[in-house]
Amino acid sequence: MSSTVTQTGSELSVSVPWGHIRGKVWGPDHGCPVLCLHGWADNCGSFNTLIPLLPKECRYVAVDLPGHGRSSHRPPGVFYSFSAYIADVCRVVDGLQWNHFSIMGHSMGANVAAMFSALYPEMVNAVILLDAYGFLPTDPREIPKVMRQGIDEMIQFEKKTNGKTRVYSYEKAVERLLSANPTLSEQSVHILLERGLAQVEGGFAFSRDLRVNFRNVVRTTLEQSLEMQLRIQAPVLVILADRGFGARLFEKNHQNVFSALQQGYLDRNHSVVTVTGDHHVHLNDPEIIAPLVSHFLQTKVLLQHDSLHLPASQLH
Repeated sequence: MSSTVTQTGSELSVSVPWGHIRGKVWGPDHGCPVLCLHGWADNCGSFNTLIPLLPKECRYVAVDLPGHGRSSHRPPGVFYSFSAYIADVCRVVDGLQWNHFSIMGHSMGANVAAMFSALYPEMVNAVILLDAYGFLPTDPREIPKVMRQGIDEMIQFEKKTNGKTRVYSYEKAVERLLSANPTLSEQSVHILLERGLAQVEGGFAFSRDLRVNFRNVVRTTLEQSLEMQLRIQAPVLVILADRGFGARLFEKNHQNVFSALQQGYLDRNHSVVTVTGDHHVHLNDPEIIAPLVSHFLQTKVLLQHDSLHLPASQLH
């Protein structure tokens, strides 16, 4: 099935076999394409405050990954995993008819971005990873336990035939999201709820699929992650928040794992920068990271693009 795209204003919809992947668009039709992938349980509103501060010559497409925001949930019995999201990226860029593009991801979206860039390196011009290392290795001894947990969660969920949708007032939904993500500013909560809530009888329900909460059953080891990292050909910018997820992962139990990933980027002359902020710094305080992302896009994408389109006489 070939994906088809419809666009109404800034809203985008890409058809997929089980429904639609929806999202938002910024920038000129023929701008340098940048695909933006949000984190777990968020939606494409995650980029609402950052993208207006980035180079205007780019065409930014931010999608609600399946099971999030306004995109369709996966069919019954289907797991959510990084590999499935990578296939979704393929569907989206096929629908957009993008052969070459840059990719920016936050948290879970950064893991999808890095893994896509390793599997399809010829398509990616530049990679931007926000508060994530791009890979989330699992200790090989833990993989059987984690896989079983994810499978058991799915089976138990399927046995619940009387599962009722929880309905909230808007104010209670704000409280619920703030308690689940205490690093979000209140403004950021309202932004995410624009696409994260659906109006139902009696109030609002969260639009995301409950199955996104289950353990990811597709796991990679550190050795596999480092091999994938090596296959990324595009320049990479990693922006970590000093009070973010990346900092917590770097704690004692995981230090060796993420030191190895960080060193892998540095050894290949990629950029790893730490900024002041929490896990959602790109949404809460976009002015902190916008200059870094803008400079990276200008030097690694826009200048290269311009040089390719200069008359031959100007290239000497």
